[in-house]
Amino acid sequence: MDQLLIFGKYDPTDVEVRDPGLARYINLEPVAVPFSGARHANRAFHKHKVSIVERLMNRMMATERFTGKKMKAYKVVNGSFDLIQQRTKENPVQVLVRALENSAPREEVTRLRFGGISVPKAVDIGPSRRLDIALGNICKGAVSSSHKNKRSIEDCLASELIKGSKGEIESYSVSKKEEKERVAKSAR
Repeated sequence: MDQLLIFGKYDPTDVEVRDPGLARYINLEPVAVPFSGARHANRAFHKHKVSIVERLMNRMMATERFTGKKMKAYKVVNGSFDLIQQRTKENPVQVLVRALENSAPREEVTRLRFGGISVPKAVDIGPSRRLDIALGNICKGAVSSSHKNKRSIEDCLASELIKGSKGEIESYSVSKKEEKERVAKSAR
């Protein structure tokens, strides 16, 4: 049997996850079409069994322009992966994984109530939530940068992923991560 490739083009087997906390939650099992049909929905802690590319598509559907439009999100992610391949000459799945590692915050602020006052307190974030926040910020940044702009959503998503993989502060997701960690540092 031939090896399964994502979108029939990209090999996920040689992709490495450098962040040991996220390694367990980034599913890189080869799938021909990243479309599980909600097989793991409504089960606690089963998100990590869904392919990371499908999770990106699902987060694209959680934005205001793609609500419930899985095929449209599929085409956007596929097109942006083609653009990433052209621009960087790297595996787009590896670029996605690096962008997730660079845009996943490590701490955030929660409110603790002591008597009648609430006090901000910095807390560590679990790896599953870190990944959810990173995926959400990447998709939100891509959609907001394409709004009222001549650039296509594929181009905006590709540039967001490339900037995020390099750790550039111009990336929406990396800047949100830095902001969240800065606020948490001041609340320590």
